[in-house]
Amino acid sequence: MRVGIIGGGITGLATHHYLREAGIESVVFEADDDPGGVVRSETVAGRVLDFGPQRTRLTPSISSLVESLGLESELREAADVPLYVYHHGTLRRVPQTPRESVTTDLLSWGGKLRVLLEPATGPAVDGETVEAFLSRKFGDEVARYYFGPLYGGIYGSHPDEMLMKYSLSKALDSAGIEGSVLTSVARKLLAGREAPPIVSFDDGLQRLPESLANAHGESVELGTPIRAVRRGGSAFVLETPTGETVVDELVVTTPADVTAGLFGDVSPDSADSLRRLNYNPQAIVHLYSEADLSGAGYQVQYEEDFRTLGVTWNASLLDRDGVYTCYLGGARNPKLVEWSDERLASVARTEFEEITGRSARALSVHRLARGMPAYDRTWTALDRISMPEGVHLCTNYTSRAGIPGRIREAKTTAGRLASAERRTATARSTP
Repeated sequence: MRVGIIGGGITGLATHHYLREAGIESVVFEADDDPGGVVRSETVAGRVLDFGPQRTRLTPSISSLVESLGLESELREAADVPLYVYHHGTLRRVPQTPRESVTTDLLSWGGKLRVLLEPATGPAVDGETVEAFLSRKFGDEVARYYFGPLYGGIYGSHPDEMLMKYSLSKALDSAGIEGSVLTSVARKLLAGREAPPIVSFDDGLQRLPESLANAHGESVELGTPIRAVRRGGSAFVLETPTGETVVDELVVTTPADVTAGLFGDVSPDSADSLRRLNYNPQAIVHLYSEADLSGAGYQVQYEEDFRTLGVTWNASLLDRDGVYTCYLGGARNPKLVEWSDERLASVARTEFEEITGRSARALSVHRLARGMPAYDRTWTALDRISMPEGVHLCTNYTSRAGIPGRIREAKTTAGRLASAERRTATARSTP
């Protein structure tokens, strides 16, 4: 078996790594000159800036990757600092322990008591939105002021537009939560199970995909876009600017619209469905501030009159000298990414100063035309995607976004291909 991997982001490179570990020949094609996809890091004015994800959880799979790549000494563990939601004119601390759930001013006493009814509620129903689910399970206050801003803010979508089936239900499933959320969390607390630590690397998160690419450099083709995919008997032929490559299986990790462009001839119906998937564009503005703020950052409650979705306080979370990362745009202001750098920087700085009361200046402006999956009603098109045999979609639209989810799916996909190869080899050797 020879496997072609389209896309040299974290998913494609991790899949390549696991296939190589299993003894499967594979090759990665990445259109960009640098590996990592949306995982991008740069040093600007002596400060490390991340232009996509700002940190990740050190799950067992990621920890194993870090160890195998010799990156342990470069890990930077996040401080144990609070998270906030900006609501009704002030930053309000998000409760993260049972005691904080009682003392928080984010919810009224009625809202806190309503949460206790959650074990009596049922699971998500077909067609239910994230906000409807959270309201039914925990009450309107928790949905609007607590879980809603935290979850919807990550993706830049309003929770009332996000479908459970394609978003939060997957997160709950991967966390092993069945039935009552409160009961499952309580069991984990009693068992002493803690979430893996939050980490990055001294030089930013891109250090991980860079190391994966370097570890397998001879079979990672950077600056090599796939121009077309066609059938060649039972195999696939990949056309690049430098020639053609024949592979037996294909792992596709590219964004939905890019994938649609590649498979328009091979699988036109699936390509049409892929084009329907909506992503939220986002602008990322890095600020420098001497503000002595202690926290992981804040999300802005979606009824507030701000264009900022949220801010990561890299300065206190990861000891990044004075760095604060602002996210703007999303489903609420999708055209905002078309603004000039100066206007985006001004909005981010002004709103940061209004919310925190601290002065700041802009370091950089970056745009993500396909920022995060919207998980809105366009995502019902997923149910109509049926790729040809031998094509494996390994993407943030088939599974969870976020680095832990990407690594998990990469490992699963590689394991499935390795098992198929072993079965084939056994069949060949059997008289």
